[in-house]
Amino acid sequence: MPTAPDRRLVILAEGNFGFHHGKTAMGVIRFGSDKVVAVIDSTQAGRNVREWLGDTGRFDIPIVGSLNEALGFIPRATALLIGIAPTGGRLPESWRAVILAAIRSGLDVLSGLHTFLGDDEEFAEAARAAGVRIIDYRRPPERMVTAVGRRHLPGKRVILTVGTDCAIGKMSVALELRRAAAAAGRSTSFVATGQTGMMIEGWGVAVDRVISDFVQGTCEWLMEEGESRGDWVLVEGQGSIDHPAYSCVTVGLIHGCTPHAMVLVHRPGLAAHDFDHLPDRSFPLMSLPDAIRNHELLAGLVAPSRVVAIALNTSNYADEAEARRIIEATALETGLPVADPVRFGGDWLWAQIEGATDALPWVQPAVGGEARA
Repeated sequence: MPTAPDRRLVILAEGNFGFHHGKTAMGVIRFGSDKVVAVIDSTQAGRNVREWLGDTGRFDIPIVGSLNEALGFIPRATALLIGIAPTGGRLPESWRAVILAAIRSGLDVLSGLHTFLGDDEEFAEAARAAGVRIIDYRRPPERMVTAVGRRHLPGKRVILTVGTDCAIGKMSVALELRRAAAAAGRSTSFVATGQTGMMIEGWGVAVDRVISDFVQGTCEWLMEEGESRGDWVLVEGQGSIDHPAYSCVTVGLIHGCTPHAMVLVHRPGLAAHDFDHLPDRSFPLMSLPDAIRNHELLAGLVAPSRVVAIALNTSNYADEAEARRIIEATALETGLPVADPVRFGGDWLWAQIEGATDALPWVQPAVGGEARA
């Protein structure tokens, strides 16, 4: 669903605005093209998004306590965006009244939840009466095709972000690398594989909602489309290969996208997987050398791929000097280029990734013959 050129958003993140459960809100604010009028979170009313994302005009967005307050801003919002990504993707029951009020106030509703708001009779009837749209970004495509072993086109370079855990910045890293690649004059595309990426980019598929038999086939279609949009294809990763709840979507992306190279995203200071709905269970993260080796082994079952760089999310460390020390230590530990492209910019890391990817023996130049996967 393409973004509207004059769309203005109010983001509903009640009780959840921040980098974890509010990652949809954060991603859309940081990388999206739609103007954000206000964020609704009564627990943080009176604050400003600049406190999280930096003191720039782009992020000068007030946090308010109610929809009515948000609708008082001029120019008026045109859509309500559901700004959370909770475990299981369910709609909080307490949000129903706010969503209904937004619809009746003439706002479109944009949702990335697993709960399809457009299938809710009360919401659907209210939307029809108000003449507004409900867009469920996680609704899967009608195409149901298994993988056929599609090979990448000559001259195309596919890079997938993978991670040691979920919700640590794989989308953000891919978008920062795309920005750096474009700044270097490269023909690029970003392939959105989750609801937030789709809200930002305007196309893609939320692969975690696709029937498992068709995940790899859907990824092949995404690669075809991504390659039509650019020579360097940056694919948004999901989950992690050893996450006890979300590993299946990660494996589907690796085997369906058959990336030439992978960028491993890790959050230093995180010792166990995000598994907050079972707080009495702990699933420790594997070491970075093990993660590199296992990703390459898993990918190689279908097509060769290599982890060519590490992207760290150093947000657990407020001190920049400490963050840079951790980056240097990780480079020594892994022998790979390491940076935090969201915090410090992605230009240097992109240059390392580009050179390493072009040197891979299975990467085909853009002349003659059929590209290998």
